[in-house]
Formats: sequence, C-alpha cells, structure tokens
Amino acid sequence: MISIVNYGMGNLGSIRNMLKRIGVKSEVVSHPEEIYNASKILLPGVGAFDVAMHSIKQAGLIDVLNEKANIQQVPILGICLGMQLLTDSSEEGVQEGLGWIPAKTISFKGRINKKFKIPHMGWNIVKKGVDSKLIEGFGKDKDIRFYFVHSYFVKVDSQQNSILRTYYGLEFDSAIQNDNIYGAQFHPEKSHKFGMRILKNFAEL
Repeated sequence: MISIVNYGMGNLGSIRNMLKRIGVKSEVVSHPEEIYNASKILLPGVGAFDVAMHSIKQAGLIDVLNEKANIQQVPILGICLGMQLLTDSSEEGVQEGLGWIPAKTISFKGRINKKFKIPHMGWNIVKKGVDSKLIEGFGKDKDIRFYFVHSYFVKVDSQQNSILRTYYGLEFDSAIQNDNIYGAQFHPEKSHKFGMRILKNFAEL
C-alpha cells in the first residue's frame, strides 16, 4: 500500500489511476495519524515551493514526515515539486525544505540559453547515475525518457545521490536518492511504460 500525501498541491487522481493500472494499492492521506501508519509514502506536488512548505506546516505534517523519513526510515518518493521539497532550499522562495537529501533547487532562468524555453516541458531522455532499486529494469533500454514540466531543477551536493540525469541547456539531477528517500523531477504518472516501471519499483521496495 502506498500512502499519497494530500496537502492541497498534488495531482492525486492521475497518480492513483496509474498505480491502479499497474496493480498497486494506494490511499490518500492528509492527517498526521494516517501518515504515521504508512508503510510507503508518495509526496506529490505542483506549484510553488514556499506555498507547498507552508501548506505542509499548516497541516501539521512536518513532525510525522520527519519521523517516517528519519526514524522509521520508510521508503518515500517525492514527485516533481515533491522532489524539490526534499532538498535544503529553493531559489523559488525563502522557506527551508525538508532537507532529507543534501541538494538545492535552482532556477533555469539566467542559466540556460534562450533557445531553451522555460518551463522545461515535454519528453526528455535521461542517463543513469549511481545504481538504485528505483531504476531497476532499465538495463537494456538505451532510450529512457520521461515527461517533465518544471522551471526549477535540483542540484545534489554529491553525485552519490544522483540516480538519473537529464540535459536541458545544462545537466541536472532528474532522480535522486538518499537511503530510503527518493525523488523524481519528472511525472512518472505521465511517462507511460517508463513511469510505470519507476512506480512499480517503488511499490516493491
């Protein structure tokens, strides 16, 4: 069972539909006591970094999420903005991130050639970094691609936390990991067979 955290800023329906399609049970949780009992957590997110962190705090979820991540060490997957929330901070705002993966969230603006439109939107190819159970099964695929929509990218402090990288005017970390914490900048629920593989791998951790 995957518990999808609802803090008011995620595309919960499409994620649940994709999980159902691959035969994985899920539930939407929004209260601390529900999250405390979760065995796997998916943290979605669409929108602004500061608003998302404020929403999580207002919902009283920070303590229980830190408990699950750092003490109980259950598998947690952040998607899109949810991945950015795993980092220490974002140039999009002033709030501190969850800080579970040593990394920063950075704006594309001013860092890439103007021929690359912002947001980075559409399909893009990824290349592998360090080995991870999240990307098992991609060994024979030379053209691994996912669907992206984002204006900010993640840069990890150490490449030991980078499991997938993508080029869009510059190379950024498109999937990251720190022990039981995983992040995917792309939308696996919109990425067909490759997204299904990612979600299936997470469900099987």
